Amino acid sequence: MALVTGNEILQHAKQNGYAVCAFNVENMEMVQAVVEAAEETDSPVIIQTSANTVKYANMDYYYAMVEAALKHAKVPVALHLDHGDSTELALQAIRAGYTSVMIDASKLSFEENIKQTKAVVDLCQPIGVSTEAELGNVGGKPGDEDFGASGYTKPLEAKEFIERTCVSSLAVAIGTAHGVYKGEPNLDLTLLDELSKTVDVPLVLHGASGLSENDVKQCIENGISKINYATELRIMFTESVKEYFDTETSFVDPKKFMAYARTKVKELAKEKMYTCGSNGKASTFH
Repeated sequence: MALVTGNEILQHAKQNGYAVCAFNVENMEMVQAVVEAAEETDSPVIIQTSANTVKYANMDYYYAMVEAALKHAKVPVALHLDHGDSTELALQAIRAGYTSVMIDASKLSFEENIKQTKAVVDLCQPIGVSTEAELGNVGGKPGDEDFGASGYTKPLEAKEFIERTCVSSLAVAIGTAHGVYKGEPNLDLTLLDELSKTVDVPLVLHGASGLSENDVKQCIENGISKINYATELRIMFTESVKEYFDTETSFVDPKKFMAYARTKVKELAKEKMYTCGSNGKASTFH
Protein backbone atom coordinates (compact mmCIF):
# COMPACT_ATOMS: atom_id res chain seq x y z
CA MET A 1 0.00 0.00 0.00
CA ALA A 2 1.28 3.49 -0.81
CA LEU A 3 1.95 6.00 1.95
CA VAL A 4 -1.01 8.09 3.08
CA THR A 5 -0.92 11.48 4.76
CA GLY A 6 -0.74 11.88 8.49
CA ASN A 7 -3.95 13.88 8.46
CA GLU A 8 -5.91 11.07 6.77
CA ILE A 9 -4.93 8.72 9.59
CA LEU A 10 -5.46 11.30 12.34
CA GLN A 11 -8.91 12.29 11.11
CA HIS A 12 -9.90 8.61 11.05
CA ALA A 13 -8.60 8.20 14.61
CA LYS A 14 -10.40 11.33 15.82
CA GLN A 15 -13.69 10.27 14.23
CA ASN A 16 -13.47 6.71 15.54
CA GLY A 17 -12.33 7.36 19.10
CA TYR A 18 -8.86 5.82 19.12
CA ALA A 19 -5.30 7.10 18.92
CA VAL A 20 -2.80 6.20 16.24
CA CYS A 21 0.64 5.15 17.46
CA ALA A 22 3.51 7.19 16.02
CA PHE A 23 6.77 5.30 16.43
CA ASN A 24 10.22 6.83 16.04
CA VAL A 25 12.49 4.46 14.13
CA GLU A 26 16.27 4.38 13.98
CA ASN A 27 17.11 1.55 11.56
CA MET A 28 15.74 -1.03 9.13
CA GLU A 29 14.86 -3.51 11.86
CA MET A 30 12.68 -0.98 13.68
CA VAL A 31 10.89 -0.10 10.43
CA GLN A 32 10.22 -3.80 9.83
CA ALA A 33 9.05 -4.30 13.42
CA VAL A 34 6.54 -1.43 13.28
CA VAL A 35 5.08 -2.41 9.90
CA GLU A 36 4.80 -6.08 10.91
CA ALA A 37 3.10 -5.08 14.18
CA ALA A 38 0.63 -2.90 12.27
CA GLU A 39 -0.13 -5.72 9.84
CA GLU A 40 -0.63 -8.28 12.62
CA THR A 41 -2.97 -5.99 14.59
CA ASP A 42 -4.71 -4.42 11.56
CA SER A 43 -3.65 -0.97 12.75
CA PRO A 44 -3.07 2.31 10.92
CA VAL A 45 0.34 3.62 12.00
CA ILE A 46 2.67 6.59 11.67
CA ILE A 47 6.40 5.98 11.29
CA GLN A 48 8.53 8.95 12.18
CA THR A 49 12.14 10.06 12.26
CA SER A 50 13.38 12.87 14.46
CA ALA A 51 15.54 15.78 13.38
CA ASN A 52 18.44 14.11 15.20
CA THR A 53 17.85 10.73 13.54
CA VAL A 54 18.08 12.15 10.03
CA LYS A 55 21.47 13.61 10.87
CA TYR A 56 22.68 10.02 11.31
CA ALA A 57 21.29 8.82 7.96
CA ASN A 58 19.50 11.17 5.61
CA MET A 59 15.79 11.03 4.87
CA ASP A 60 16.23 9.24 1.56
CA TYR A 61 17.43 6.15 3.44
CA TYR A 62 14.43 6.13 5.78
CA TYR A 63 11.96 6.78 2.97
CA ALA A 64 13.44 3.89 0.96
CA MET A 65 13.22 1.51 3.93
CA VAL A 66 9.60 2.41 4.63
CA GLU A 67 8.70 2.18 0.94
CA ALA A 68 10.25 -1.31 0.78
CA ALA A 69 8.40 -2.42 3.92
CA LEU A 70 5.07 -1.27 2.46
CA LYS A 71 5.27 -3.19 -0.82
CA HIS A 72 3.20 -6.04 0.58
CA ALA A 73 1.48 -4.19 3.46
CA LYS A 74 -2.25 -3.54 3.49
CA VAL A 75 -2.46 -1.12 6.44
CA PRO A 76 -2.37 2.70 6.08
CA VAL A 77 1.05 4.13 6.97
CA ALA A 78 2.24 7.75 7.05
CA LEU A 79 5.89 8.86 7.17
CA HIS A 80 6.42 11.84 9.45
CA LEU A 81 9.27 14.19 10.36
CA ASP A 82 9.25 14.55 14.14
CA HIS A 83 10.43 17.79 15.79
CA GLY A 84 11.62 19.45 12.61
CA ASP A 85 13.20 22.71 13.67
CA SER A 86 13.38 24.68 10.40
CA THR A 87 11.65 25.32 7.11
CA GLU A 88 14.73 23.89 5.36
CA LEU A 89 14.38 20.56 7.16
CA ALA A 90 10.68 20.43 6.30
CA LEU A 91 11.59 20.98 2.64
CA GLN A 92 14.09 18.12 2.78
CA ALA A 93 11.37 15.83 4.14
CA ILE A 94 8.91 16.88 1.43
CA ARG A 95 11.49 16.26 -1.30
CA ALA A 96 12.34 12.85 0.18
CA GLY A 97 8.68 11.80 0.00
CA TYR A 98 7.52 12.22 3.61
CA THR A 99 3.75 12.66 3.84
CA SER A 100 3.72 14.61 7.10
CA VAL A 101 6.07 17.05 8.85
CA MET A 102 6.30 18.67 12.24
CA ILE A 103 7.64 22.17 12.70
CA ASP A 104 8.52 22.66 16.36
CA ALA A 105 8.94 26.34 17.18
CA SER A 106 7.43 25.92 20.65
CA LYS A 107 10.46 27.39 22.44
CA LEU A 108 9.94 30.68 20.62
CA SER A 109 7.39 33.39 21.38
CA PHE A 110 3.75 32.83 20.49
CA GLU A 111 3.97 35.17 17.49
CA GLU A 112 7.23 33.68 16.22
CA ASN A 113 5.83 30.15 16.62
CA ILE A 114 2.86 31.19 14.49
CA LYS A 115 5.15 32.77 11.88
CA GLN A 116 7.40 29.71 11.49
CA THR A 117 4.49 27.25 11.57
CA LYS A 118 2.55 29.22 8.94
CA ALA A 119 5.61 29.25 6.66
CA VAL A 120 5.78 25.44 6.75
CA VAL A 121 2.00 25.03 6.36
CA ASP A 122 2.11 27.29 3.29
CA LEU A 123 4.71 24.95 1.76
CA CYS A 124 2.89 21.74 2.65
CA GLN A 125 -0.80 22.50 2.18
CA PRO A 126 -0.78 22.97 -1.64
CA ILE A 127 0.87 19.57 -2.17
CA GLY A 128 -1.19 17.66 0.41
CA VAL A 129 1.52 17.10 3.04
CA SER A 130 0.20 17.15 6.62
CA THR A 131 1.62 19.48 9.26
CA GLU A 132 2.02 19.26 13.02
CA ALA A 133 3.09 22.01 15.41
CA GLU A 134 3.59 22.28 19.16
CA LEU A 135 2.18 24.89 21.51
CA GLY A 136 3.31 24.98 25.12
CA ASN A 137 6.40 23.32 26.54
CA VAL A 138 6.77 19.54 26.55
CA GLY A 139 10.15 19.28 28.26
CA GLY A 140 12.40 16.38 29.08
CA LYS A 141 15.16 16.81 26.52
CA PRO A 142 18.64 17.93 27.68
CA GLY A 143 18.74 21.67 28.17
CA ASP A 144 14.95 22.08 28.36
CA GLU A 145 13.71 24.54 30.94
CA ASP A 146 11.04 23.28 33.33
CA PHE A 147 8.14 25.72 33.04
CA GLY A 148 5.78 23.59 35.13
CA ALA A 149 2.08 24.26 34.70
CA SER A 150 2.80 27.75 33.36
CA GLY A 151 4.13 26.08 30.22
CA TYR A 152 0.96 24.07 29.59
CA THR A 153 -1.03 24.77 26.43
CA LYS A 154 -3.72 27.42 26.87
CA PRO A 155 -7.03 26.65 25.12
CA LEU A 156 -7.72 30.13 23.75
CA GLU A 157 -4.14 30.46 22.51
CA ALA A 158 -4.48 27.05 20.86
CA LYS A 159 -7.66 28.17 19.08
CA GLU A 160 -6.00 31.34 17.80
CA PHE A 161 -2.85 29.43 16.82
CA ILE A 162 -4.79 26.96 14.69
CA GLU A 163 -6.95 29.64 13.07
CA ARG A 164 -3.89 31.68 12.08
CA THR A 165 -1.67 28.81 10.92
CA CYS A 166 -4.17 26.25 9.52
CA VAL A 167 -1.93 23.50 10.92
CA SER A 168 -3.28 19.92 10.55
CA SER A 169 -2.63 18.76 14.13
CA LEU A 170 -1.34 20.18 17.39
CA ALA A 171 0.97 18.72 20.01
CA VAL A 172 -0.13 19.95 23.43
CA ALA A 173 1.59 20.30 26.78
CA ILE A 174 -0.48 18.81 29.62
CA GLY A 175 2.23 17.42 31.91
CA THR A 176 4.11 14.85 29.81
CA ALA A 177 7.86 14.97 29.15
CA HIS A 178 10.21 13.51 26.59
CA GLY A 179 12.56 10.72 27.62
CA VAL A 180 12.51 8.68 30.82
CA TYR A 181 10.36 10.02 33.67
CA LYS A 182 12.16 10.76 36.93
CA GLY A 183 8.91 10.69 38.90
CA GLU A 184 5.20 10.15 38.38
CA PRO A 185 3.81 12.29 35.53
CA ASN A 186 1.07 14.67 36.63
CA LEU A 187 -1.34 14.89 33.70
CA ASP A 188 -3.91 17.68 33.55
CA LEU A 189 -6.80 15.77 31.98
CA THR A 190 -9.25 18.58 32.70
CA LEU A 191 -7.12 20.89 30.58
CA LEU A 192 -6.89 18.25 27.85
CA ASP A 193 -10.66 17.89 27.78
CA GLU A 194 -11.04 21.67 27.49
CA LEU A 195 -8.49 21.79 24.67
CA SER A 196 -10.28 19.07 22.72
CA LYS A 197 -13.56 20.97 23.04
CA THR A 198 -11.97 24.29 22.03
CA VAL A 199 -10.11 23.26 18.87
CA ASP A 200 -11.20 21.05 15.99
CA VAL A 201 -7.88 19.55 14.83
CA PRO A 202 -6.48 16.23 16.12
CA LEU A 203 -4.40 16.60 19.28
CA VAL A 204 -1.02 14.93 19.73
CA LEU A 205 0.64 13.63 22.91
CA HIS A 206 4.42 13.76 23.04
CA GLY A 207 6.39 12.12 25.84
CA ALA A 208 4.21 9.02 26.18
CA SER A 209 7.07 6.60 26.84
CA GLY A 210 6.70 5.54 30.46
CA LEU A 211 3.04 6.49 30.87
CA SER A 212 0.81 3.78 32.31
CA GLU A 213 -1.79 2.06 30.18
CA ASN A 214 -4.49 3.79 32.20
CA ASP A 215 -2.88 7.22 31.64
CA VAL A 216 -2.79 6.63 27.90
CA LYS A 217 -6.41 5.50 27.76
CA GLN A 218 -7.56 8.51 29.77
CA CYS A 219 -5.72 10.83 27.40
CA ILE A 220 -7.47 9.21 24.44
CA GLU A 221 -10.84 9.51 26.18
CA ASN A 222 -10.15 13.21 26.66
CA GLY A 223 -9.26 13.96 23.05
CA ILE A 224 -5.79 12.70 22.05
CA SER A 225 -5.65 11.24 18.52
CA LYS A 226 -1.89 10.59 18.10
CA ILE A 227 0.56 9.25 20.66
CA ASN A 228 4.31 9.40 20.11
CA TYR A 229 6.59 6.59 21.25
CA ALA A 230 10.35 6.96 20.91
CA THR A 231 12.33 6.34 24.10
CA GLU A 232 10.63 3.04 24.95
CA LEU A 233 11.44 1.61 21.53
CA ARG A 234 15.09 2.69 21.74
CA ILE A 235 15.39 1.17 25.19
CA MET A 236 13.77 -2.08 24.07
CA PHE A 237 16.02 -2.40 21.03
CA THR A 238 19.21 -1.66 22.95
CA GLU A 239 18.39 -3.82 25.96
CA SER A 240 17.43 -6.71 23.66
CA VAL A 241 20.82 -6.55 21.94
CA LYS A 242 22.54 -6.54 25.35
CA GLU A 243 20.41 -9.49 26.44
CA TYR A 244 21.37 -11.46 23.34
CA PHE A 245 25.07 -10.82 23.97
CA ASP A 246 24.65 -11.96 27.57
CA THR A 247 23.11 -15.30 26.58
CA GLU A 248 24.81 -16.10 23.26
CA THR A 249 28.58 -16.17 22.90
CA SER A 250 29.45 -18.21 19.81
CA PHE A 251 28.16 -16.11 16.92
CA VAL A 252 29.62 -13.70 14.38
CA ASP A 253 26.51 -12.84 12.37
CA PRO A 254 24.99 -9.45 13.33
CA LYS A 255 21.66 -10.54 11.84
CA LYS A 256 21.22 -12.82 14.86
CA PHE A 257 21.02 -10.11 17.50
CA MET A 258 19.36 -7.60 15.19
CA ALA A 259 16.56 -10.07 14.45
CA TYR A 260 16.15 -10.76 18.16
CA ALA A 261 15.84 -7.02 18.88
CA ARG A 262 13.42 -6.61 15.98
CA THR A 263 11.10 -9.25 17.45
CA LYS A 264 11.13 -7.55 20.85
CA VAL A 265 10.35 -4.14 19.33
CA LYS A 266 7.50 -5.66 17.33
CA GLU A 267 6.00 -7.13 20.51
CA LEU A 268 6.22 -3.73 22.21
CA ALA A 269 4.66 -1.94 19.23
CA LYS A 270 1.75 -4.39 19.17
CA GLU A 271 1.20 -3.82 22.90
CA LYS A 272 1.02 -0.05 22.33
CA MET A 273 -1.41 -0.49 19.43
CA TYR A 274 -3.80 -2.47 21.61
CA THR A 275 -3.49 0.14 24.37
CA CYS A 276 -4.28 2.95 21.93
CA GLY A 277 -7.22 1.04 20.43
CA SER A 278 -5.93 1.18 16.85
CA ASN A 279 -6.14 -2.61 16.42
CA GLY A 280 -8.77 -3.64 13.89
CA LYS A 281 -9.13 -0.06 12.58
CA ALA A 282 -7.09 -0.40 9.38
CA SER A 283 -9.79 -2.50 7.73
CA THR A 284 -12.30 0.34 8.34
CA PHE A 285 -10.00 2.92 6.74
CA HIS A 286 -11.13 4.28 3.38
